[in-house]
Amino acid sequence: MPRHALVSMLAMSLVLGLAFLPAASLADDIKPRAPETAFSGKLRPDILGISTESNAESARAAFDSLFKGHTDTKTDIQQQKFGGASYVAALNFSLPASSKQNGEMLSTSFSSPASANRAYFVARNLTFAQDQQPSKADMIKEVMGKYGVPTIVGDQHLYYIYRKGSIMSVGGKYKEATALEAIDKPLDPRAAVKLNGDTVRGSCVAVVKRAQTKAKEPSAMLTEAKGANCDGVLSVQLVPGTPADRVGIAQFTLLDVKQLVSAAAIDSAALAAEPSEGSAPNKGSAPKL
Repeated sequence: MPRHALVSMLAMSLVLGLAFLPAASLADDIKPRAPETAFSGKLRPDILGISTESNAESARAAFDSLFKGHTDTKTDIQQQKFGGASYVAALNFSLPASSKQNGEMLSTSFSSPASANRAYFVARNLTFAQDQQPSKADMIKEVMGKYGVPTIVGDQHLYYIYRKGSIMSVGGKYKEATALEAIDKPLDPRAAVKLNGDTVRGSCVAVVKRAQTKAKEPSAMLTEAKGANCDGVLSVQLVPGTPADRVGIAQFTLLDVKQLVSAAAIDSAALAAEPSEGSAPNKGSAPKL
């Protein structure tokens, strides 16, 4: 192999390696603390193996494995700085749809190195090719087989609302057939009232819907997260295809509300503990009078 090619490969490997060093090694003065999470044990939902326990390094490995062999994949890696350390704040992968290929978009947002660079938002959007659209019945079976019985179904969605370490129930124990019957109807208003209880806190259905459309930075999501009446949400939307009993688009969204709030508190404390430029002792002497 020519020497200049070898040098180029080594340089590229070094750059990629630095970009995905574990968060703890990015800066000696940052001591990572794992934030609290809505999920634990068997109730730890994931999207393609990426959960809110994943960090940027492990998520990137999962994305690379998924899109291996595709030459038309677009990758967007967003980096930010925290206390002088650069870290991966978001990963976005996309594969365009075609007449013979399903389109796919994956995005994940991460906390800072101080809060262990954990994923607090994970989304997957699947656009099915015309001849590959699955039936709604099959999709609901797959979703419930993976995630369990949803909290509430309707408005094209299956919602899993997590609170105090478990999936909330509002009285209706959905089976695959009843979920299929309810999926395209409006959400049951009586169930929605039970879901929110006597509190005046924000609806988790509304919180996850707004999270899908706004900027994913903690600063943009924190206020609503603090006001949410849950610890976490998994939303699965099944948009009708052609014919209507098929699924044209499937959108999966995972939001760890508790982790987002906890990570923000850890990050704030870490920044407050850093010495500021003006905090050094004054070593000047009095002028001669």
